[in-house]
Parts: sequence; C-alpha cells; structure tokens
Amino acid sequence: MSQASYVPPKVWKHEAPSGGQFASINRPVAGPTHEKPLPVGKHPLQLYSLATPNGVKVTIMLEELLALGHAGAEYDAWLIRIGEGDQFSSGFVEVNPNSKIPALLDRSVEPPLRVFESGSILLYLAEKFGALLPSDPAGRTETLNWLFWQMGSAPYLGGGFGHFYAYAPEKMEYPINRFTMEAKRQLDVLDRRLAENRYLAGDQYTIADIAVWPWYGQLVRNNVYSAAEFLSAHEYTHVQRWAEEIANRPAVKRGQRVNRTWGDEASQVPERHRAEDLE
Repeated sequence: MSQASYVPPKVWKHEAPSGGQFASINRPVAGPTHEKPLPVGKHPLQLYSLATPNGVKVTIMLEELLALGHAGAEYDAWLIRIGEGDQFSSGFVEVNPNSKIPALLDRSVEPPLRVFESGSILLYLAEKFGALLPSDPAGRTETLNWLFWQMGSAPYLGGGFGHFYAYAPEKMEYPINRFTMEAKRQLDVLDRRLAENRYLAGDQYTIADIAVWPWYGQLVRNNVYSAAEFLSAHEYTHVQRWAEEIANRPAVKRGQRVNRTWGDEASQVPERHRAEDLE
C-alpha cells in the first residue's frame, strides 16, 4: 500500500516489524525480555552505554570531570549493544525502566543510586562534583535552559529527521521535508545564540555544550547522518566555530572513543575501566 493511500485503522495493532535499520529494537511494550544481571566494576560510577550521541554526552562529561581533577569521577563503562537487545535485560531495566542508553549507577552511596536519561545524568554529575554548571542563578538557569532545549529538540533531529533521511526503509518526501525544516530551524536557533556567545550559556563551557555538541556539533561536522551537505551546514558559521572548538578539547576526544564499536580501530574502546584504556 502506498503512503498516499494509507488510512489508519480505528485501533492500531502491532502486526509486522516497522522496517528500517533499527526495526529489531522497536516494540510497543516495556520491561525485560530476558534475565541477565549487569556487570559491576571497581569504581563507584558504573556506566552502561553505547557511543551514540546520547551516550557520548556522559563519557565526555566524565572525562571532563577527570581532567578537572575530580578523582571520584573514575568510572567503569560497560558496552550495551542495542542491536542485540542488551538494553532489554533484567539488569539494565532495573537501572533504566525505559530501556535506553545511557544509564548510570552510582555505588558511592548506599543504597546505590540509579540515574537515567542523559540530561539527568549530566545534571546529577555536575551537582555531585560542583563542576560545569554555574553556581550563580543567572548562569545556572541559562545552562539549564539549553540543556532542556536539547532534550526537547533532539528527538525531532534523531527520531524525526535522522530516521526518515537515513534509516527509514524507503524515502518519503513529506516527512523528510517536514523534519528537515525543523532541523534547520534548530540550527538557526543555535547559530543566532552562538553569534553572540562563545558557549551556549555565555563565556563558560558547561553541561549545556556537552549535551548539545554530540548531536548538533557533530551534525554540522558531518558525523551524524552524513547530512551536512543536505542541510547546508556551512551556512551556520557560528555553530561551525563552536563545534570545532569543542571537538578539539582533549576530554571530548577521549569521551567519544568510549563504548565505541565502529569506525577505525584506534577510535574504538568498547569498554573503559581505567584511564590507561584510552592510551
């Protein structure tokens, strides 16, 4: 049936896979599919993740904290292979009932504290270590403005634009046009902000930049969806300047390699249990 002739039924039923690259991980119910405990390493912070844009936010954050001298931010990073359904194990669902990476378990407190959703993890770590989040009300509020902007906007970029442009089983003009328009509007929002500020919250590098860069910074650098030319990313000159500055930070370079299983071999560190794993 063509898209033009499709008429939604009165009651939707899950009768066939939706198709596309990630169809195998989509289902209309929550909860675990199999029993499997999560591994636990020696550090207080246990991260269960994959080096997607959302996962990279947290590994960059942890590497930035370590670079600032916060020894308590040492962590074990365990690989969650979402294509194989690791996120539906009983152990993972206990840490994140939403079955999405990343998920963090803080064992420095009793009982251990679970933290899920990447924005929540960034905020938790910033408050725990007193870093990368301004303490003054104006700076803190502006940082959180952009952190929550990212959390609300990225689904349009990922599940919207990225899905229909890169992953859907067939190219469809309407959704691609619809989500391209929104992706470009969001890039324009960032470009206007960064025309007047070095970083998103002002002059200080914060968790807002750490949250936004893996999606939008990497988008304009052609590392997300290979869509830079399609989106005319070169037009967003202030986003480009900001994206390159952050890309050159040593902690950002390190964080991108953790839980990575693709690309050149030197960029892959599927698990990270000590700083030397990145050397």
